[in-house]
Amino acid sequence: MLVNLMTCEESSKIIKFVSMKNFVTCADRVKGTKPSIWVEMSALVNKYDAVNLGQGFTDFRPPAYFTDQLSKAAQSTDYKLNQYTRGYGHLPLVEVIGKFYASLLDHPVNPLNEILITNGAYQALFYAAFAFINHGDEAIIIEPYYDCYEPQVRMAGGKPIFTSLKLEKKKVAAGSSGDFKLDFSELENKVTPRTKLLYLNNPLNPIGKVYNRDELMQIAAFVKKHNLIVVADEVYEWLVYEGSEMIRFASLPDMWERTITIGSAGKTFSLTGWKMGWAICSENLMVHLRSVHQNCVYTCATPIQCAMADSFQYEIDRFQTRECYFHEMRRILQSKRRVLQEMLSENGFMPVLPEGGYFMVANFSALNTYIAFCFDQLVRSDLFPQNDNEPLDYQFTRWLCSEKKLGVIPMTAFYSDENKHFGENYVRFCFFKEDSTLEKAKLILQNLK
Repeated sequence: MLVNLMTCEESSKIIKFVSMKNFVTCADRVKGTKPSIWVEMSALVNKYDAVNLGQGFTDFRPPAYFTDQLSKAAQSTDYKLNQYTRGYGHLPLVEVIGKFYASLLDHPVNPLNEILITNGAYQALFYAAFAFINHGDEAIIIEPYYDCYEPQVRMAGGKPIFTSLKLEKKKVAAGSSGDFKLDFSELENKVTPRTKLLYLNNPLNPIGKVYNRDELMQIAAFVKKHNLIVVADEVYEWLVYEGSEMIRFASLPDMWERTITIGSAGKTFSLTGWKMGWAICSENLMVHLRSVHQNCVYTCATPIQCAMADSFQYEIDRFQTRECYFHEMRRILQSKRRVLQEMLSENGFMPVLPEGGYFMVANFSALNTYIAFCFDQLVRSDLFPQNDNEPLDYQFTRWLCSEKKLGVIPMTAFYSDENKHFGENYVRFCFFKEDSTLEKAKLILQNLK
């Protein structure tokens, strides 16, 4: 009787759920939102226990000093370190960031009115969209782009307008992210009276492009001419390699007043799980970001902010030394970048050498004959639903993960629907991994030739 009774109760719940499903509808702002590529690929990597060169996080421990400071803050006898802190950012942290970035931007930064601490750079990006986009406003997004820009603009009621970096066909095999160029005449044609924002990711995820001064000055002239706000996503600012220069957009003439600079502790210090970022901008912009923040999360985790303030100061104090993490991480990654480039080149890929960041995209079209043969063996598999519109790179990444146990990210995930053809023969690799992880990936790639 108990079993029957439970079954009846469960049936009742199911009926209620179905009824709710029939009359409850979501807000227009979230209709059509697709699961992100990170959700899908994480599930695949976990399902097949694959070597993960897809997602942008390291698989080794962060600096001990940082984790020690977090433990110290959490166990402090000062009760305030485990309670709410200042809503716009823990005072010691914003003071450290303000002083440091004032020198980097060559402009005074008021820590009380021009810095906002957020739960990762993601949240700062979200605030930028919701604070400045009205229904029908437009935001220019340069492709390839970090995938959250588009849905955030749409959720805010805006319309994303895309312009793509172009790569000359003759340079496909040459392999430099600097070969991807912005077409400024095309950019001009994208502007309308409703254009409000321009998203500028530098260094650019996924290709690693670092904009040179001439390019940035042309962009600056463009946004000044059309009175646009620039969302400067600069989370990979410390990962710029020899031969390129990191020029922060807000440091350019007349750009401070119209730029929201976004940074990330997770990307800077290899602490992505801490989810801590910041926005820096003039007070006339910041007041609107804060309006969203105070009605969203109010404040961020106090112990993490406390640990980050001490750790930031520790690295600033030794900034002129070789051991400073800002510089050490770049040296480590420059070596790993070379390892991955050689690994891909030797095994049938055409890699694009990134000027910055810790991702490398590679063209796999030379492997198409082999891949086509393998796909024929799997054509009836549930892994590859019959979808003529699905880009080849998505099929390739699923096959590579399920059959070869290597996780990477399809390049078309970083393009709008109308421009996916630019990326359909590329996939993205992350090289911020243990040497042993890269060696495992090498063994897999050697079997693809």
